[in-house]
Amino acid sequence: MAQDLVIVLDCGATNVRAIAVDAEGCVVAKSSRSNETEPAPDNPSWHVWPLERIFEKFSLCCREVLNEVSPEQVKGITVTTFGVDGGLVNNVGELVYPVISWKCPRTDASMQRLKEYFNPDEVALESGVGHFAFNTLNKLIWFRENRPELLTDAHGWMFISSLFTHKLTGRMTNDATMVGTAQLTDLKSQAFNGNILSVLGLDAHFFPEVVQAGEVIGELLPDPADKLGLPAGIPVISTGHDTQFAVYGSGAKEGQPVLSSGTWEILMARSGHIDQLSSNVFDDGFTCEWDSHEGVYNPGIQWLASGVLEWIGNQLYTGLEGAEKYTSMIREASDVPPGCNGVNFNPDFLTGRNGKSDGSICGLTLNTGRGAIYRAALEGLCTKLKGSLKQLEDIGGFSTSELILVGGGSKNPLWNQLKADTLQLPVKVLKESETTVLGASMFAMAGAGLFESPDAARMAFNIQYETVLPSC
Repeated sequence: MAQDLVIVLDCGATNVRAIAVDAEGCVVAKSSRSNETEPAPDNPSWHVWPLERIFEKFSLCCREVLNEVSPEQVKGITVTTFGVDGGLVNNVGELVYPVISWKCPRTDASMQRLKEYFNPDEVALESGVGHFAFNTLNKLIWFRENRPELLTDAHGWMFISSLFTHKLTGRMTNDATMVGTAQLTDLKSQAFNGNILSVLGLDAHFFPEVVQAGEVIGELLPDPADKLGLPAGIPVISTGHDTQFAVYGSGAKEGQPVLSSGTWEILMARSGHIDQLSSNVFDDGFTCEWDSHEGVYNPGIQWLASGVLEWIGNQLYTGLEGAEKYTSMIREASDVPPGCNGVNFNPDFLTGRNGKSDGSICGLTLNTGRGAIYRAALEGLCTKLKGSLKQLEDIGGFSTSELILVGGGSKNPLWNQLKADTLQLPVKVLKESETTVLGASMFAMAGAGLFESPDAARMAFNIQYETVLPSC
């Protein structure tokens, strides 16, 4: 008998995908299309998301998946995507202005003017969300200052995952994991912050009903079902912000940190409580979002990582491309002893709130090779990880016994070993790369009745790791 499945529609910044997952946690079929923003109609240098075009890509991908599995096997469908983005809608859930992308530069000025409305440190402390130009709060400030008539006339705001689930079901909602990214909420109560909203002239009723991950939003309507190639009437289950489902899909328990390693490294944990925060933690890339489980938190710290390593590759390894470049970089760095022959690399390449970058390379001599510089960058990033982990432990009130590692950076064996050596902890590298999709499918299966709960689904999944132990 063919096994029951759920389909996860995953809208990422670079790809739109449909992925079928079975009840053992196996990815049995997937299809993808490239994703990109479009220029805003009122300014070509601004970025907006073309929702109708994205849904068309979802439909194409889903139909390709259904060439490999039967539509009758599909018992539920869900949508997961990036956080903070969403849009103003009318009373039937139609957008009144395109979805402003987190990539759009227009909100840089909004963040700089945040202090004209709020004390920025107080907003960060109350919401738990750090200082990022793409925050939903800054988008609403932009509307208030530039298109106030839209903000006044709009029926409400829906986050992007819920814009898609509204298209699937006709029901207007907002997923809690998306709400928790917005800088519009109260961290302790996990509810909208009336003080923040009132300054914008809004209240909590402006945001359609908040639903928890795993909650059934409604049944798949005939028209979108036809476009997707699925049976009408199957349940549409809420899953929102991809980061929360990557953390949960990694198998992490509460108090077990997960490092998502890519262009950025994001170190997060699942914690049942948050100790007292201070405003200075937000200067180091700290943010705290709502976990996939109600009442649980995801404190996290992020910093530029592989983006720094790519800079080294572009500067010092010209003439090499693709796998050959990264193989050469790793091989040469492996031949360099710990300490990198005195080379010290500070990977803080981003401009901070003081308008300056602290990135630097010190200890260079005429004998310094490029392998030493690359290894020094790896060691510098590991030192950043160690400090961030200590900070996260203090905030989350836990002690780390092992680190779970996911993402593209986990494919670098030298970097993995240096992380284990620097932390003096086992590093567990997840073998399945589709961590976000696994986590979202666990909630979708619970909502579809295939498992009693997401935890039961996770226990049934065969999550496997490769463990890297400290070498000394």
